[in-house]
Amino acid sequence: MSGKDYTEMWKGLGLNLENHAGLLGVLSKTYKDIYLNQKNRPRAMDYFDFVISEVHGLRIEEILNAKKTGRKVVGAFCVYVPEEIVLAADGVCRCGCAGAEVGSDQAEKFIPRNTCALIKAFMGFKLSGLCPYVESTDLIVGETTCDGKKKAYESLNDITGKVYVMEIPHMKTAEDRKLWLSEVKRFRDRMEELSGKKITVEALKKAAGVVNAKRKALQRLSRLRAAAPAPISGLDALLVNQVSFYDDPLRFTEMTNRLCDELEERVARKNGMAEKGAPRILISGSPMAIPNWKLHAIVEGSGAVAVGEESCIGERNHRDLLDESFSSMDEAMDKLASRYLGIDCACFTPNNERFDNIKTLTKSLKADGVIHYALQFCTPYMMEAYRAEKAVAGTPFLRIETDYSMEDFGQLQTRVEAFLEQIKG
Repeated sequence: MSGKDYTEMWKGLGLNLENHAGLLGVLSKTYKDIYLNQKNRPRAMDYFDFVISEVHGLRIEEILNAKKTGRKVVGAFCVYVPEEIVLAADGVCRCGCAGAEVGSDQAEKFIPRNTCALIKAFMGFKLSGLCPYVESTDLIVGETTCDGKKKAYESLNDITGKVYVMEIPHMKTAEDRKLWLSEVKRFRDRMEELSGKKITVEALKKAAGVVNAKRKALQRLSRLRAAAPAPISGLDALLVNQVSFYDDPLRFTEMTNRLCDELEERVARKNGMAEKGAPRILISGSPMAIPNWKLHAIVEGSGAVAVGEESCIGERNHRDLLDESFSSMDEAMDKLASRYLGIDCACFTPNNERFDNIKTLTKSLKADGVIHYALQFCTPYMMEAYRAEKAVAGTPFLRIETDYSMEDFGQLQTRVEAFLEQIKG
């Protein structure tokens, strides 16, 4: 995928070089087939294409160079991990690998076969020695958003010895908020211990500014997708959101704003990515980690345009900013806890905020239909599909359950095409 040979670097991380090269080859072909065949793409997408071409190369090299200076690298699989705390400890925060069907046989030695694809993937990537992001971490932060994840983290810790778990309360009462506040403080203490650096209010303020700027850039992208015609494809917007979990935050913010500058020009010229009258689809539900592009490829390959993602890889990640008006450590921890507890993951009960947000997004993005996407065996999102449909009553709604394999591609395409015909009719 890259013009530069990173073999020695991968070897130094202890990766399975033969299988890793094969994985990169598959990823490269999949990316080219899905993304590079699009017409009329924004010029600024060249940067994000470059990031994907270097996803296991340049960024890993940057991370390893940061480690040489003493900075600690923290990996996470969930938006509940406070990135501001990692940055305030002069750490590097980024996602692990969890978006492809990899190492299932090895993973099933530790977890049940009927486990959601995301959990099976992060175990499979580690056990297959195929994820340099995992291998380069000093700490992997897990969270108790579902039973499958919290039990899998026990096995992952047995394998790596570097998993730290934050307990996410599953309700939002005053007592639950106290629990979560204590978890945020505990994570701060763990980062101080790991980094050997005291986290200060000034460092937290600086970190909050960096992360909020990234969120604002993504919010700007989301607002531009509400234009008719949409100035960017859902595939490209999904890619930008996915890259936000891996790239250097300052550089990512700059390049995303540069993309948005171009999109504003396209909106002014009514230069869209889809034909006039193409159905506008909001995709809601389970997160879509790189390289899980299947549903967007089907939707847009069928003549529609995905205008938003009500997902952790989407609105749920960037919708709310952190209140930066804190002047003491206690205030900072309180505001951090409030911001992250406001995320409307399906693990919560009741979860009325999520359904209100789906309804709001459907209107603000002018969506003609909603596709509720759930990974197979992802019980919380599968269970919430009923209430999600109720929230947007009167708007065409399609429930889809799938995994990372391509075996059901044709079946899903048939269902999506029928759904789009329903919308057009």
